[in-house]
Amino acid sequence: MERKIDKFFHKWKNDLIRKPLILYGPKQVGKTFSALKFGEKEYKNIAYFNTDNNKELLSLFKKERQADRLILNLSLICGETILPDDTLLIFDNLDEGIIAKGLKVLTTHHVIGITSRRSILQELKGEEYQFKGMFQLDFEEYLIAHNEKSLAELIKDSYTRRKTCPFHKVAMDYFQKYIMTGGMPEVVNADLKDANDYELDAIKQKIIDVYEKEVIFNKTLIDIPRSLDVIESIPSQLNKKNKKFQYGTIKTGSRQKDYEKSIKYLVDNQLVYRSFKVKEVKSPLTSCKIKDSFKLYFPDDGLLFTMLHLNYKKLMTDDDIKELLYENHIAKTLTEGGYSLYYYQSEGKAEVNFVVQNRQGTIIPIEIITKKDSKAKSLSVLMSKYIVPQGIRITENNFSTKKDIRYIPIYATFCLNENQ
Repeated sequence: MERKIDKFFHKWKNDLIRKPLILYGPKQVGKTFSALKFGEKEYKNIAYFNTDNNKELLSLFKKERQADRLILNLSLICGETILPDDTLLIFDNLDEGIIAKGLKVLTTHHVIGITSRRSILQELKGEEYQFKGMFQLDFEEYLIAHNEKSLAELIKDSYTRRKTCPFHKVAMDYFQKYIMTGGMPEVVNADLKDANDYELDAIKQKIIDVYEKEVIFNKTLIDIPRSLDVIESIPSQLNKKNKKFQYGTIKTGSRQKDYEKSIKYLVDNQLVYRSFKVKEVKSPLTSCKIKDSFKLYFPDDGLLFTMLHLNYKKLMTDDDIKELLYENHIAKTLTEGGYSLYYYQSEGKAEVNFVVQNRQGTIIPIEIITKKDSKAKSLSVLMSKYIVPQGIRITENNFSTKKDIRYIPIYATFCLNENQ
């Protein structure tokens, strides 16, 4: 299965100032598989180390700081001859700071550390490592997996040239399937082999269990039950008319102080994504956020689809459900594309689903439009009030531009990714 990370790996390998690479992202998104596949294609051999509860490896990195002695001992442990340019060293399940910090001395070798615990990045100095996030398949990768690379290219071309997409209906049909399937590689593979909906749900439930075990077996998290409560409450939080996270939805009488540490842990480790409310729109957006008003989203559309106990008929006939799933899709796509998420809500309750700021500092408001709210005016009100030059409406219709508003079909949200 072709992944965008493959191109990054090649660029990293040929970089003249290559540093140890820390590949991070949620479990089950294909990090280890992609790294091993790259190693098999591009190197004479692979030295693979599973660092999870590996006392021998931990002991080695505690006592040894010299690169040549580290390499000698690592070679003995894995039974492979380790050569500077011909061996790829992979350190999987990298949750120990001691081992992660020790990788920085291996500058003459090709080293990839893999972790699902993003908080470990805070223990590492940026100048000594290279960091890269990896996530589940986005819609472009999903199309490529279904042998529709030409359709993905056509969507990107339509986005860039601001022209209508001639295969709009085909793209929408694939996207509806993507919303139900999601981007987890195991689920996509099963779908490619014509697994039925029950089989796909079983795989997705297994992955949800893996996410929950990531919380249960964490060594540093103080309040495991409340963290699980937060994850399990997200579908009902998003299924409310007001999608703002409400502690009372979890349990009657719940308060912010009961859950704020658990939510921070989940957000820091990409188990949920967060969007803060802003009452005004100015640069930088960070100065406008209201810390105690936010929404939480799930990092995979297909997993959320299963957690909501949905089916195709419900998706196609219930506009509220459709908008919920579209909003979650945009949230995860923007977050994984490098944006910090905000949403705008005025005193008069006019709401714009997302407000983001790109690398050039330009503020971009983004509104979702479905059939039931096709006459929504919140975006226009925001743009007029804060003199924002351009806005985006995400819709089920084809590409178009009306005045200062770009209309982008929901399937083309991946084109907004700043990290491509």
